Amino acid sequence: MELKLTKPICFFDLETTGIDICKDRIVEISILKVFPNGNKESRTWLVNPEMPIPPETTAVHGITNEKVANEPTFKELASTIHAIVKDSDLAGFNSDRFDIPLLAEELLRVGLDFDMKNRVAVDIQTIFHKKEERTLSAAYKFYCGQSLENAHSAEADTLATYEILKSQLDRYEDLPHDMKSLSEYTTRKKSLDFAGFIGVDKDNEEIFTFGKHKGAKVEKILETEPGYFGWIQNADFPLYTKKVLTAIKLRKLNTK
Repeated sequence: MELKLTKPICFFDLETTGIDICKDRIVEISILKVFPNGNKESRTWLVNPEMPIPPETTAVHGITNEKVANEPTFKELASTIHAIVKDSDLAGFNSDRFDIPLLAEELLRVGLDFDMKNRVAVDIQTIFHKKEERTLSAAYKFYCGQSLENAHSAEADTLATYEILKSQLDRYEDLPHDMKSLSEYTTRKKSLDFAGFIGVDKDNEEIFTFGKHKGAKVEKILETEPGYFGWIQNADFPLYTKKVLTAIKLRKLNTK
């Protein structure tokens, strides 16, 4: 059963130097773009992360420092990647918690804007966990009846993720087929930034979800304790979190 698309959707997967959203870098990215008319485009790149790949990470995905030494950096690929995803909804396996936040950091780091205001995200892992609770390889075996060859290669994982979602739509009659409803179904916890530092309360107003101001309204803290904004901007928070906080601050200033 096919997806009901009103705009393109990009399934993608990243292999990286590690799992720290702020500090680690992409070493491989694969994107499968599916259009409303059913057409598909696929691109995969190895990426020079401009930092060493730890041996324990290479043991997982098989990508060595030597393998990426002569590959383009993310900065060199960024415009092409941004052009592919900028008009699309996004999907992946564990993408809400890892792939999308890390891609956002990489794009913002090289000066390309990224936000989720005009798009939705569908995390196929969440569907799987709500229904079956397994790993990607087990999900592929369970839903598609095949063994996942080359697991932890970005291209194999990306294609498997797309096939799993289609199989999930066939298997679960109660699963919605449009992107907005699928996004709502796969959203674990509503937050305005990927890292979950800025959430919303029952009145849909922005609140901090951490530290001494946990539960406090963002606008109130920015007004009564302006130094808190500067502290976050200069501290080791994700760039996307800083971007969201800046937007809230500017919105408040523009209403004065």
